[in-house]
Amino acid sequence: MEAPPVTVMPVTGGTINMMEYLLQGSVLDQAMDSLLHRLRGLCDNMEPETFTDHELVYLLKGQQGNPFILRARRSLSHPTAPWHLRYLGQPEVGDKSRHALVRNCVDVAASHSLPEFLNEMGFRMDHEFVANGHIFRKGAMKVVVSKLSRILMPGNTENTERLSLSYLVELSVLAPAGQDTVSEDMRSFAEQLKPLVHLEKIDPSKQRH
Repeated sequence: MEAPPVTVMPVTGGTINMMEYLLQGSVLDQAMDSLLHRLRGLCDNMEPETFTDHELVYLLKGQQGNPFILRARRSLSHPTAPWHLRYLGQPEVGDKSRHALVRNCVDVAASHSLPEFLNEMGFRMDHEFVANGHIFRKGAMKVVVSKLSRILMPGNTENTERLSLSYLVELSVLAPAGQDTVSEDMRSFAEQLKPLVHLEKIDPSKQRH
């Protein structure tokens, strides 16, 4: 799979056709407890939600241009919960003063036959991984702290290997288009997490989807 940063938002909703405002960073394993302590003090939920998810990334290659990418995700913690299918658009390259990356996000719930459906539609799985971690909330903002693991045997989520000695940290908001004041709120919140973690607007040209 591609190296982080990679979006690993857990299976937590069914918001359709919204804009995702995103800041990303990472924290070393040894600083994880300090970051969780800071987040407990800043966020609405003192004790975070926990998750363990399995994500499969599917590609549909056309005659020209970049392949069309969809992400299918299921909860390993709650096996009976619906799958989620997620499309992430290309990051907007408009206002340079905007503090967060902004891109279209379509997220819909799906049945457990989603992988078979995508295969029938001509998609092919490119890679898969397991993400586990914690979710904090502060108003409309969501902070996800997750550890990414590669799957060593295809489809076997019990046989994994950690990708790095750090956790991915993502601060995001889903909002209608044009709500650019959201990015200012995110910047202010991110400042309160320094120096434990530096959340940044990732350069779209350096980010793979």
